[in-house]
Amino acid sequence: MNVLVAGGAGYIGSHVCKMLTRKGYNVIIYDNLSHGYEFLAKYGKFILGDIGDKRQLDLVFKNYKIDVVMHFCAYIEVGESVQNPRKYYVNNLYHAINLFDTMLENGVNKLIFSSTAAVYGMPENVPIDEEEPKNPINPYGRTKWMIEQVLKDYSDAHGFKYVAFRYFNAAGADPEGELGEAHEPETHLIPLVLDAALGIRKSIKIFGTDYPTPDGTCIRDYIHVNDLATAHIKGIEYLMNGNESNYFNLGNGTGFSVREIIDTVKKFTGKNFEVEEVERRPGDPAILIAKSDKARKILNWTPEYGIEDIVKHAWEWHKKLRSK
Repeated sequence: MNVLVAGGAGYIGSHVCKMLTRKGYNVIIYDNLSHGYEFLAKYGKFILGDIGDKRQLDLVFKNYKIDVVMHFCAYIEVGESVQNPRKYYVNNLYHAINLFDTMLENGVNKLIFSSTAAVYGMPENVPIDEEEPKNPINPYGRTKWMIEQVLKDYSDAHGFKYVAFRYFNAAGADPEGELGEAHEPETHLIPLVLDAALGIRKSIKIFGTDYPTPDGTCIRDYIHVNDLATAHIKGIEYLMNGNESNYFNLGNGTGFSVREIIDTVKKFTGKNFEVEEVERRPGDPAILIAKSDKARKILNWTPEYGIEDIVKHAWEWHKKLRSK
């Protein structure tokens, strides 16, 4: 089976490509390398290209007889989306629709879509299930929710079958040490704390210590990137078995505070570093924890890795990455 992985040279996409290859799928990686890296595109045929380029996309579909598409091509920085919303609406919305239309024109109607917990905004209920009201509070979250609605309409009108996965906090790295997170600039908490442990950063900031949580810092649900990859394989199997379009939360169902993450890194690495307590950032909910019962029940998906595995695998990768 030929799987087109748009964005397959990025963090999550590269891990999915490795797992697809190990499972016997034929992988075609399509990435413009704006946020991905060719050195991460180890598992599959790499093609440099943009999903906004309809002509090139059409050639890929015709040349490789694609069976199913995975879409990881969104821009994901919340702060940047507020400062430059046009960039996000063009790429995350307009270019994604271009990809969907090219699929339909080439007789391809199966898609795995990378969505986000940001569609929920400031949730009313925790843990968060899939039916929680959708109220994204930034352009990034709005583009993801808009695409989910586009997909539903395409599904209703054109027989387009999709699975949308709403990630919580993707973290960790390939347990075999081949792949991992390499964002520039880095904004995710765990790699930033690891930079502090390596002495690359002078300190790590905690944004707000007065939240209504046990230690006053924000709580998030961290899910190992390989657990996300497993869910994507199960998503393909779900669609290939003739099931209807669907959407799922992907999280561990367990929350860890910012301070707990910092303490876990200090304990695991044996490194001490400065921690600064500063004011809250606007728009940070106190607690975001997933309820992933739907994925567990329907996809038979169960997360394998806990927070200590996440930190361990991320640390091994991070040391290797920063030594280059």
